[in-house]
Parts: sequence; structure tokens; C-alpha cells
Amino acid sequence: MPTKRRKQGAYMISAVAEMYGIHPQTLRLYEREGLLKPSRTEGNTRLYTDEDLERLEFILSLARDLGVNISGMAIILNMRERMEEMQRQMQEFVKFVQNEVFTRAAATHSDASKGAIVPLRRPIPIPRHEPTKK
Repeated sequence: MPTKRRKQGAYMISAVAEMYGIHPQTLRLYEREGLLKPSRTEGNTRLYTDEDLERLEFILSLARDLGVNISGMAIILNMRERMEEMQRQMQEFVKFVQNEVFTRAAATHSDASKGAIVPLRRPIPIPRHEPTKK
């Protein structure tokens, strides 16, 4: 779906409805069902941000292109948010591991065992007992 929105701003419900060719009641329904969460002014007017419009475009593509009902949209949006959060956590973990490997690798230049991810143990010499000759 081509983007129909302008850059940077907050849009009132009537402008959003007109931009996307939907009835304002549809937007109110999406809000009631928890699919959209526009901010509100002190006068309680709904204001849709660019992020809200991106989410609305995704919702509309689910409804129009795939025929997904509101319950299905809620499930898909929830799963999408969880996946994005998991991806963010994985990226943080990868950065942590990379930093840890780099830090430990830098520390190894003086002593090979100090920065090892798996600690290296030096072999302990075991004294040999030679059989006594009679």
C-alpha cells in the first residue's frame, strides 16, 4: 500500500479517515479493540502520529488484502510486537557477546588464559613413583 501521509505531525480523526478512505467510526472501533492508541489533547481530541498511521496501514492491509477480522488482527499485532521485542533482545545479546569476546581477546595479549571464554587450566604435574629395584 503506498504511503499517503505527510512527514512529522499529528492528525485528527477526520483527516486520517479521509486520507485512508475509511469512516471515522472504523478508527474508533480499532481504538476500542486496542488495535490503535492515538494520543489525546486536553480537549480529548484524538491525535494520530506517524507511528499510528504506519500501524493503521498495516491493519488496513490485513483487513483489505488478507481479509483478517479484528480478533485476528489483535493476535497478529500482538505476535508482531513480541517478535520485535525478541529481536531487540537478541540484538542486545549479540552486542554483549561481541563486546565480551573483544574485551577478553584484548586481555589475552599478556596472558593467554586470562581472557579465555572457557578458562584454561594449566596441567598439574603429577610426580611419578618409580618402582623400587630390589
